[in-house]
Amino acid sequence: MPECSTREFKPEDLRRVCEIELRSFSHPYPCQLFLVYYYLFPKLFLVAECDNLVVGYAVGVVENGDKGHLASIAVDENYRGRGLGRALIEEFEARIKTLGVFKVYLEVSIRNEVAISLYRKLGYSVVGLLRKYYPDGEDAYLMLKELK
Repeated sequence: MPECSTREFKPEDLRRVCEIELRSFSHPYPCQLFLVYYYLFPKLFLVAECDNLVVGYAVGVVENGDKGHLASIAVDENYRGRGLGRALIEEFEARIKTLGVFKVYLEVSIRNEVAISLYRKLGYSVVGLLRKYYPDGEDAYLMLKELK
């Protein structure tokens, strides 16, 4: 089993983050958006690394000074099921609390049962349905967690 850890994103990680994003989502974010997130909130852009290879990421922002938004999270398909998504979310939550933010929300495809299950286990609950959220018309759940 490779040695894995989480750390802050560095610009040289961008290529790998974009590869993971492209392979994970049918409507991926453009690579440039990740740099915008990085410049806005560098402490809220995390990567999971196993044996010096970036295998996952979580990125988010603070909105209106009091809400955290987990904008995107993904783990390379070859490294899923190892707790890396959970580790990234927990580290994201710990960091956002240091900014005085105690609510985190995210959007997730209503068909992404694996992600929804993880979010529920971590204390997120569905607070809304976003109709036609994705470019193909698919709906998303809006999920929220109040941090302790």
